[in-house]
Amino acid sequence: MLDVILGNPILLALAALAGMAVAFGALLGFAAVRFEVEGNPLSDQINAILPQTQCGQCGYPGCRPYAEAIANGDSINKCPPGGEDTIQALANLLDVEPEPLDAEHGVEAEPTVAYIREDECIGCTKCIQACPVDAILGAAQLMHTVIIDECTGCDLCVEPCPVNCIDMTPRKGGIQHWYWPLPGGRTRENLIATDRSSEQAVA
Repeated sequence: MLDVILGNPILLALAALAGMAVAFGALLGFAAVRFEVEGNPLSDQINAILPQTQCGQCGYPGCRPYAEAIANGDSINKCPPGGEDTIQALANLLDVEPEPLDAEHGVEAEPTVAYIREDECIGCTKCIQACPVDAILGAAQLMHTVIIDECTGCDLCVEPCPVNCIDMTPRKGGIQHWYWPLPGGRTRENLIATDRSSEQAVA
């Protein structure tokens, strides 16, 4: 077998690559165990409660740094996007008294999502650079748009926009905002009276 491998340059190269892969894999596995950084399980639990908007209103560059700060004793009431529900959840986790939201960091508001008025967009990419979660799709000198499912409503893309073409609109969610798609591309706004009566009869 060894003679066959040594006599065939392709098999020899493959054997050398396989040997290198095993060696480097073993080295990486050893390094992962030897130099493993222990995380703080409490900060992980806190971070899971925070809304992950990465807006920076709390005074930290994102939810993870704020979670670590809370684990080290910082106040739990600096997150406007999370609001009272997040404060209560953090208080329950840490077994402390809930505090009112610190107005210095903002006020609790309805969840929003960014909307770019695409016909006014000049493709400057400044909103893309400002977005902490890469929820804006576009390129230089081309129209941009927001991936709604990825947008956290942090509001950080609005100020850098030089043409002010970004609006923060309420994020509609839940079963009350869902409708079964109608056939033929019709919308609920262009239903005629007979359609409405038959729809009500079926319901």
